[in-house]
Amino acid sequence: QVHLVESGGGVVQPGGSLTLSCQASGNTRYIYVMGWYRQAPGKQRELVAEAINSGSARYGDSVRGRFTISRDNTKDTVVLKMNNLKREDTAVYYCNAVQSVMGDEHEHWGQGTQVTVSS
Repeated sequence: QVHLVESGGGVVQPGGSLTLSCQASGNTRYIYVMGWYRQAPGKQRELVAEAINSGSARYGDSVRGRFTISRDNTKDTVVLKMNNLKREDTAVYYCNAVQSVMGDEHEHWGQGTQVTVSS
């Protein structure tokens, strides 16, 4: 089992910045993707950004150019730096990790951290 713990959420003014961190623990072998999703009230959970073992990253359209994801495989951490935050970035942000074991994928989620963008 993989345990994910997020930190760094909070309240920030529009145009401000926040950094989210996620630490994975437990059986972290075979994790090949770590990333962030978010869910705003009344909306579906959506991809924010994910970092793949190969070194590549994928971003949601609404955050590309403003958010940056980085991953440290040796420490099993993933960090999301969010710049130029907008009110529509307000959501609960969830850390996500995907393992591939014997051809089966196992997805893990953190409990979420609230990000509120408000003046």
